Amino acid sequence: MAITSYPFDSQVVTETQFSQMFREFQDSGVVTSYSSGSAFGVSAGSGMQVSVASGLAFVRGFMVQSTATENLTLPAAGTSARVDRIVLRLDPSTNSIVLAVLQGTAGSSTPTALTQTDTGIYEMELAQVAVGANVASITSTNITPMRPVVGTRVGSWATRTRPASPRTGQIGFNMTTSQWEFWNGTAWASLVATITWDSLSGVPASFVPAAHTHKWADLTDKPSTMPPSSHTHDWTQVTGKPSSFVPSAHGHAWEEISGKPDTYAPATHSHTWSSVTSKPSTFPPSSHSHSGYLEAGDTIAWANGSKQPHNNSASGPGTYYAVWVEGDGTFCRNTSSLRFKQNVRDIDIAPDAVLSLRPRVYDRRPKEDGGDYRRDEFGLIAEEVAETLPEIVTYDEQGRIDALRYDLLGVALLPVVQAQERRLRDLEERLAALEAA
Repeated sequence: MAITSYPFDSQVVTETQFSQMFREFQDSGVVTSYSSGSAFGVSAGSGMQVSVASGLAFVRGFMVQSTATENLTLPAAGTSARVDRIVLRLDPSTNSIVLAVLQGTAGSSTPTALTQTDTGIYEMELAQVAVGANVASITSTNITPMRPVVGTRVGSWATRTRPASPRTGQIGFNMTTSQWEFWNGTAWASLVATITWDSLSGVPASFVPAAHTHKWADLTDKPSTMPPSSHTHDWTQVTGKPSSFVPSAHGHAWEEISGKPDTYAPATHSHTWSSVTSKPSTFPPSSHSHSGYLEAGDTIAWANGSKQPHNNSASGPGTYYAVWVEGDGTFCRNTSSLRFKQNVRDIDIAPDAVLSLRPRVYDRRPKEDGGDYRRDEFGLIAEEVAETLPEIVTYDEQGRIDALRYDLLGVALLPVVQAQERRLRDLEERLAALEAA
């Protein structure tokens, strides 16, 4: 097998070799813009003539340039209609590319096939002209542009003027469909596939979809534990919610209600304060009345349960506890046994920190609704204590300094007393030593 390479100095290069080389640089087509360029555009002339505008084009590796409008006369119409083609015809044997009319077959709507050989005559279509029976002139409505447009290897064309012999992967913009497409080896395919409902997989067959199931692995946003850990949902994710607040009057089937008692009257049980509805917003509540639920002498001011310890006095045998109120309003007893404690460890309290505390006299502020207030009360100021002995300072739910653990103040005083005890013993021992001397 012979290997040929070209073009090189002192070498004869044939026009066939040049055309083979140049056709790899550019496809056959008119050098212009598809949507607005007029190069080699075909329009109606007078009578049976058509006009072909000037332009520049590649034809099978050769270039042709026309600098003026050319007129071509179509053969006279016959008694049957036909479709003619206006072409640029390459003929290497005559070293020329010329404009020509390729007459169609009378009575056929299919134009005569183009001659497109590799090294001989090659015809590139510019337009098709519908020639009616017995007509004497051609109008613009009879002409269909067919010219392929090039300028870069990424071309643009109409569906009917795509490259005749495309390479696999050749890409261009189809002006007919307004889509980018490529040659996949057997057909022109869109770069972006058109998605239709029929092309989707896994879609339900009906709306609302018929009852069906899903594998657990197919679910998204599922909880990681069962029962799910405490979490929240966006309001838009909640189904079966009322459309108005307070919801309009409605009913529920008994089986839809959760947390209902098992017996009637319900067995003894309790509710958290947050779960109680229609509760007063202030304590004592604003003036109102109740019937059938309060014992004689009771008032709603004692509805929080404080009346029972208020009426009791410390008397009789038994164990006594200090009563605390937790931040959420719960009553509880103060315990000191080791069984209620963990992580027990020593604490170093500087005696100076305790001795620096300043007892103060102050007046209590009145309540928000006015009234009298307590005067000449003495105690400590929590903000001042926080500077030297923060261990006995408590804070409210908003992180503000709120109160003091006066019950711990005695514990904080123990290191002071113990230090003084050690100093007294040391002084006594030293004094005894001096007397003995």
